[in-house]
Amino acid sequence: MIQLERYVGGAALRGILLVAVGLTALFSLLEFVQQLSSVGQGSYGLIDALVYVLLTVPSRFLDMAPASMLLGTLLVLGGLARNSELTALRALGISEQRIVGWILKLTVLIAVGLFLLAEFVIPPAEQYAQGRRGAELAAAAPVRNGDSFWAARGRQYLNVQQFQDGNVPTDIDIYAFAADGTLTRYIHAARADVQPDGIWLLEDVTRRTAVSASQLHAEHLASLPWRSFLPQRQAQLLILPPESMPPLALWRYVRDLERRGQPAARYEEELWAKIAIPFAMAAMVMIAVPFVFGPPRTQSAGQQIAIGALIGMIFTLCQQIAARLALLWDLNPALTALTPPLLLMALAVWLFRRAHR
Repeated sequence: MIQLERYVGGAALRGILLVAVGLTALFSLLEFVQQLSSVGQGSYGLIDALVYVLLTVPSRFLDMAPASMLLGTLLVLGGLARNSELTALRALGISEQRIVGWILKLTVLIAVGLFLLAEFVIPPAEQYAQGRRGAELAAAAPVRNGDSFWAARGRQYLNVQQFQDGNVPTDIDIYAFAADGTLTRYIHAARADVQPDGIWLLEDVTRRTAVSASQLHAEHLASLPWRSFLPQRQAQLLILPPESMPPLALWRYVRDLERRGQPAARYEEELWAKIAIPFAMAAMVMIAVPFVFGPPRTQSAGQQIAIGALIGMIFTLCQQIAARLALLWDLNPALTALTPPLLLMALAVWLFRRAHR
């Protein structure tokens, strides 16, 4: 029995990975074509576009996971059915539910692998890709390298030494110099809340201001608003988009925003979108089952791919609509993220039972 489970699971895994690689390659090619429109701006060249696409491949692979589960399951189970292998398995007393259970167990292992990918591989790759692209498109753009960020404009310099939970600047130094190179103001802050309007609310601040050529006046402030000199494009390199943040850091960041009473809807939406990925993959496996085990069973591989592509597109569209409605109407992000896969699971169960009446 274990050998049969490994046989079916191995076939499913190979099919799913093959589809995932194919879809990722296709959408990577489309992204490369899109990046060609930016070639020639600043120092952004053809090689830079290619490097950017390659660095964002892991993120694209994660996005393709649910659709890959659907198409891979359809192809593998459809192939087993056409070769009468599913009939042989049922003749051995193995139920259809058990065969599906084997693939769902595989879904758990794939979900763990995708979590590790999202936690440790995608964030640094995305951050480096976005930072490198921004630096090539805009002259003298600041660069965020891991937990370090430097920026300068005129005679002002900003250094963020660390980012708590991925997006909260901590251990901040701000320098201002006169035309002759002498230091006129130095600010150190323990942390900062970056507001959408460009204002930084610095906390636990030490400010030193020049009162003469050789003397600085020091004072300690609980908080201090500071208008950042960063343009909008450069500020985007400082605050990572939600999809570029590791899941655990994103969860901590949402809790921190809620604790400080700041809007967290966009980050909550992305957090629950990541949580919903395993449910979406399981739903995709389940919705493929009625088309394999139920009549008609003579569908060609092309028909199964067409069915899978149609279901995948409708499901993705429903997810996107639900996410936008959550932001527009201030709905519960957990509800809007989990409702589409749960409804798809219910539809799969209903179709399976209807096919076996």
